[in-house]
Amino acid sequence: MKQFLRLLTLILSVTTADLIWAQQDPATSSQAPADNTKTNQRDRNPNEPTADQQKENGSDRALAQQVRRALVKDQSLSTYAHNIKVIAQDGVVTLKGPVHSDQEKQAIEAKAAEAAGGADRIKSEIDVANK
Repeated sequence: MKQFLRLLTLILSVTTADLIWAQQDPATSSQAPADNTKTNQRDRNPNEPTADQQKENGSDRALAQQVRRALVKDQSLSTYAHNIKVIAQDGVVTLKGPVHSDQEKQAIEAKAAEAAGGADRIKSEIDVANK
């Protein structure tokens, strides 16, 4: 019984701490809250490719993997660039997400084009932040 009460007390204290943290006012935080409303609305469009539409055939999975490896391997790219969404469908690679500069955008597109076999096999929806 004592072990049960200790466990229950631990669970309640962790839950209480989580609730307090979740209820903190973002206005008092040092960071502005993220606003991805426009991006989220775009990605809800059924005509827009999303990660859950990634094909499971071997060639598309391999293509997406090649692009992802090339991006992660390039240490000159920012974390934003490393986290670009890569979606391969029927040999065409869609790139989505924010990057810090036009140079990063161009570098990502070039790496994807090299893996896909040409710039005509790339659909870039990369946004340059701070533009």
